[in-house]
Amino acid sequence: MLVSGFYANPHQPGEFRFPQATNIFIHEERIMAAPAVGFSDRRAARFFETTVGMKIVMAITGAVLFLFVVGHLLGNLQVFEGREALNRYAVFLRIEPPLLWTVRIVLLICVLLHIWSSWKLWRRKREARPVKYEMKKPAGSSYASRTMYWSGPIILAFVIYHLMQYTFGVGGTPYDQWAGHPGEIDVYANLVHGFRIWPISAFYIIAMVLLCLHLYHGIWSAFQTLGASHPRYTPMLKNAAALIAILLAAGYISIPVAILTGLIGGDVQ
Repeated sequence: MLVSGFYANPHQPGEFRFPQATNIFIHEERIMAAPAVGFSDRRAARFFETTVGMKIVMAITGAVLFLFVVGHLLGNLQVFEGREALNRYAVFLRIEPPLLWTVRIVLLICVLLHIWSSWKLWRRKREARPVKYEMKKPAGSSYASRTMYWSGPIILAFVIYHLMQYTFGVGGTPYDQWAGHPGEIDVYANLVHGFRIWPISAFYIIAMVLLCLHLYHGIWSAFQTLGASHPRYTPMLKNAAALIAILLAAGYISIPVAILTGLIGGDVQ
């Protein structure tokens, strides 16, 4: 007997077989139960293993890190207002240690997820074409997009040294206490001491140029991943991404340049 495209097995109730096949049987209860057991959980887990899922992880973590980059720059630009302003800002950040460490942990998780998704996408790209092109001519890709995979590790190396130097005081440059404020670090003086060493400033400036390229492609890619790409708006979005990246990089670079040229830091011996 034919039931919805299957022949019922007259000798075994609840069992069906495909037309023109005598040895393929499907149990009715298995058809009903299979989709219901853990399907949603497995589908969610598999989604984040897909290329689209990993790009979404990269976009979300990149957005969190982007907000940190903006906030960190706004705080650091207070160096142009003098020692008191920058050091007061540093003290303000440490008023609530639990909140500070919560932010640090969230940022660390975002960095790790960002690196994981980037590495997985890179591996998937290599596995898709294990043999390299004899002559590769970039088509439709920008210099920023072609430098994403190696600019990221350089920026990470810079961030690690930057933390060693200014947060933990083990970067090989002076790490002074704020005179008249027991237990407080003189962030202003430490910043000036560090950037007066031109190789450190050069490394910082190179890292910020790479950050500019990374941000430009990252911001634009985030728009694409989240479905904001449209022929009418694409040029505007690309220009906006470029402008944001350039302004952020210029803001960061202005600090070591101002210190090297003596515009700020003249009161630090």
